[in-house]
Amino acid sequence: MQEIKQTEGQLQGIRGQFVLVVGRFNSFVVESLVSGAVDTLRRHGVAAEQIEIVRAPGAWELPLAVKKVLQTRQPAAVIVLGAVIRGGTPHFEYVAGECNSALGRLMMEFETPIANGVLTVNSIEQAIERSGTKMGNKGVEAADAALEMVNLLNTLGN
Repeated sequence: MQEIKQTEGQLQGIRGQFVLVVGRFNSFVVESLVSGAVDTLRRHGVAAEQIEIVRAPGAWELPLAVKKVLQTRQPAAVIVLGAVIRGGTPHFEYVAGECNSALGRLMMEFETPIANGVLTVNSIEQAIERSGTKMGNKGVEAADAALEMVNLLNTLGN
């Protein structure tokens, strides 16, 4: 039987700028995501001068900040970090849903990887679990996805 060709991205030897667009709201959780993402990038050979952090007020504002970054910086990838925690009103659904939809549209429009590390959780406990305790660190996962996608797109383009 003939072997099937497979193409996938790697996590090493990545060039280009990485911009973290970070929502300040719920910073007690988000700063752990930022630390995890930056540490992951650095451990995979991304130099400090290849990393920029852009801060926006919250998750609602993240897509506009990402769009401006894509227009002005031309990064290899954008890593978006934030936290939307469900409250007692439907506000959660609107903010989380619109943020996620807009990020997906921007990724397709600009053909640039956008790693979505915006937590959308039901409780503060879930947010804490996903920012570095028993459920891992979603900032680390977003950085890994960004690195792999940059390499994959470079591989597919050659």
